[in-house]
Amino acid sequence: MISGNNPDETGHAERHRPRARPARSAGRRLSHVDQEDRIALFLDYENLALGARDHLGGLVFDFRPIADALAERGRVVVRRAYADWSFFDEDRRMLTRSHVELIEIPQRMGASRKNAADIKMAVDAVELAFERGYLSTFVICTGDSDFTPLVHKLRELNKRVIGVGVEKSTSALLPPACDEFLYYDRLEGVDIPSARPRRGRPARPAGPEAPQAEPGQQAEPGAEPAQGIEEPVRDVDTLAELVAQTVAGLQGSSSGEVTASTLKRTLLRKDPTFSESDYGFRAFGELLRHLAEHNVVELTEGPAKGDPGVSLPEHGDREVAFGLLRTVVLDLAGTDGSVALSGLKNQLRRARPDFSEKKLGYRSFLQFCKAAATGGAVELRWSPETDDYLLTARPG
Repeated sequence: MISGNNPDETGHAERHRPRARPARSAGRRLSHVDQEDRIALFLDYENLALGARDHLGGLVFDFRPIADALAERGRVVVRRAYADWSFFDEDRRMLTRSHVELIEIPQRMGASRKNAADIKMAVDAVELAFERGYLSTFVICTGDSDFTPLVHKLRELNKRVIGVGVEKSTSALLPPACDEFLYYDRLEGVDIPSARPRRGRPARPAGPEAPQAEPGQQAEPGAEPAQGIEEPVRDVDTLAELVAQTVAGLQGSSSGEVTASTLKRTLLRKDPTFSESDYGFRAFGELLRHLAEHNVVELTEGPAKGDPGVSLPEHGDREVAFGLLRTVVLDLAGTDGSVALSGLKNQLRRARPDFSEKKLGYRSFLQFCKAAATGGAVELRWSPETDDYLLTARPG
């Protein structure tokens, strides 16, 4: 009989008892790898390859531009491509070199070609979403609208979804469903063998100082040099309105500071196809600095390096616009000293053609007038007789 009081036996038991592992500190600092997004990539290869061939001047699909774009967004830990590979024998080598797992989906000859690859790809994606909790982002490379329910389900499971597709072969239903959508033909490294201008940065002049096209080139079909020169100015103005409006909305709905990263995520939620490179900027920070130079936004030191705070100018153009409104109301005032809101915006644009309330962060002209009334530039009241708002200039 073994006695529990025997010191030798007790010591022996203690030496062989497994030591408890020290508990990890709840505040353990995460490593850089822990903080990175883990990405699962699924390619509907037939859709991409045929879309590139048919709509990009016979371009041979290359996986590298997609891999480079995703490398900037996190660690790609799953790479799968689905197709009947008997139709894409050369492509198999290219994908294998990029460590893509090839999923064979043979198509029966003479049968209805219901794309079994779509079903297999959707099943695998949902299965991984449930079984691999560490996967934070799913990339669905296709332009087929049949994958829209899959995108909704993945987002319902708290996964971020990035779509990739050839622009002209992508259904209009798919990009708005994603958190972000990348058009393959706009990615860096995709050289389209055609005369038409690309929408990406290399084909767009950065400003009015860009060189003018030769007179002989203007007559060439497909070149569209005049359109390529005018489009960036119009696009940047539209972008300035969108950014200012978005910053104003974030400031109104959040008590915290609006940062550049928050602004970029919000712009992508509004338009998943948004990319600053389409407007001629290499990075989002460069775009913000351009808008700050034009007094659309103000940049301040943010909570993290490289993530500045973004706000709307408190004075400057806004005060000038309020003064312009007051001057126009004074000029147009009738016998009672008031001016109807309807048609007033056109009068402001006659006095200042570049006027836009959206550049100042207001969603509508009425909202701008209410702000001017709050600022003391005008008085604003509703008139049941005229069924319109009436503005009166306050004494200076």
